[in-house]
Amino acid sequence: MVKKIEDNLVIVLVGEAGQGIKSIESILSNLLKRSGYNYFSTSEVMSRVRGGANSTEIRVSSKPIAGFIDRIDILIPLHKDGIDHLKKRITKDTIVIGEKDKINYEDIIDVQFTEIAKEIGNAIYSNTVAAGLICGLLKVELKLCKDFIVEYFSDKSEEIQNKNRDAIIKGHKVGSNLSEIKITIEKSDDVKKHLLMTGAEAVSLGALAGGCNYICGYPMSPATSVFENMASHSKNFDIIVEQVEDEVGVINMALGAWYAGARAMTTTSGGGVALMSEGISLCGMIESPLVLHLAQRPGPATGLPTRTEQGDLNLVLHAGHGDFPRIILAPGTLEEGFTLTQKAFKFADKYQVPVFILTDQFFVDSRYNTPVFDTTDFNVDKHIVKTKKDYKRFSFTKTGISPRGIPSYGSGNVCVDSDEHDESGHITENFDIRTKMVNKRLGKFELIKDDIIPPKLIGSDNYKTLILCWGSTFNIVTQAIDELENKEIAVLHFSWIFPLSKNIDKYLTKASNLIVVENNSSGQFAQLLELSTGHSIQNRILKYNGLPFSVEEVKTEIQKFI
Repeated sequence: MVKKIEDNLVIVLVGEAGQGIKSIESILSNLLKRSGYNYFSTSEVMSRVRGGANSTEIRVSSKPIAGFIDRIDILIPLHKDGIDHLKKRITKDTIVIGEKDKINYEDIIDVQFTEIAKEIGNAIYSNTVAAGLICGLLKVELKLCKDFIVEYFSDKSEEIQNKNRDAIIKGHKVGSNLSEIKITIEKSDDVKKHLLMTGAEAVSLGALAGGCNYICGYPMSPATSVFENMASHSKNFDIIVEQVEDEVGVINMALGAWYAGARAMTTTSGGGVALMSEGISLCGMIESPLVLHLAQRPGPATGLPTRTEQGDLNLVLHAGHGDFPRIILAPGTLEEGFTLTQKAFKFADKYQVPVFILTDQFFVDSRYNTPVFDTTDFNVDKHIVKTKKDYKRFSFTKTGISPRGIPSYGSGNVCVDSDEHDESGHITENFDIRTKMVNKRLGKFELIKDDIIPPKLIGSDNYKTLILCWGSTFNIVTQAIDELENKEIAVLHFSWIFPLSKNIDKYLTKASNLIVVENNSSGQFAQLLELSTGHSIQNRILKYNGLPFSVEEVKTEIQKFI
């Protein structure tokens, strides 16, 4: 019996850590996108260097795609435990391709990846054989495969390049001859012109566009990928990249960099921000710009360090002691990852406040194709003044924003202090000055409101049910709504999280049914909305097992509330 797959293909690769699952995904992403296929992939990995069971989902479609789904059309287990690991997602329609003598599954298409690789010279090439098989199934041009694999391994020896080329050729031949599977997915020449990147790469490029020239951090998954990307960019751009001994040092070094005139960013996860709390308070007191990227993972404590969650909104909302203004952004698409990170530097510099960029493991590690970003309005605005001898760092102004000087640029003394201070920056315990300084800092909230990016409404204006979501759930929720084909449902997505826009009340009051979708256990954004607007959202779709939402489960849960 021939299995026909049209328009939308889901392939899942599963194997042990160290078996090269990520290498297969990296090879396929480039080859399929260069062939004109819309592409999406995301991974779930265990927190270990070897062993366990890791999987990567790859979606190929005739239409743009960027959401995780449960369905598996083709499963390629490279390890005996792979079937058990994914058994909840395997159905009678799932095609399993693997080594029959190693994989305990009754209905399997036998492909001896290891034996084919050994014929080439080493079992290590089995992952390239698997990549070739998928290319053969999807009729990717063989010459493109051969040329790309040599390019991909260009930093390796000629022997390794040649053997990987042989491996992809053999895999391609096997895939082309699998008559049991017929795949018909349209290609597009426009896709070939698209960008292909992960969320981490989008945030890193946004930082470059924002003028970032200093980044420091301490390795902490899943934020490390942004740190590594910025390190790679330092080869071509004037960026200082510094790995610090801990997150306490990280936050203080970032503030020191801004004090000296750099445009600095730090990247970390929830546990890192917990250690940075005092430094974030210092940022508030000295009115320093700061851009802090937080890639969320499940907590508390170490939690599930390689999994995903939207559990740190309350953390950045309340990080630091005392009251001071801040901005919180949460991109939902690759384009927003790029544009919002660029704007984060603009807002931090303009208002002299910390700006938090909230992503998560699902966002930073997912990869898909997207049209080229519009950069026509990307100016790097710097708000640094040349100081005079009578310069006062915290002078009272009509706007509440004091002119920011830096040491040695002018003749003035740039004095900052963690204690309450007067206009010149010197410590004071004068109660009237204290009150004026607090009001000065908090007054920036009114100014920030001029730059607030309103939430995005997707769907009919004549909605009765409004689905509220924020950050990385955007693509999953919008695809679920598209598939429901109900014109009485719309989605309101928030990428500017705090301070919230005043005009959101018009969206909420119009709906007779409000539903919030969040990747956490308590509905942190729903709580923020209630505090800000008075609207209590009781219908909550929450997930907190460490995995992202799937399109199917969002559809199912929404239908329960309508």
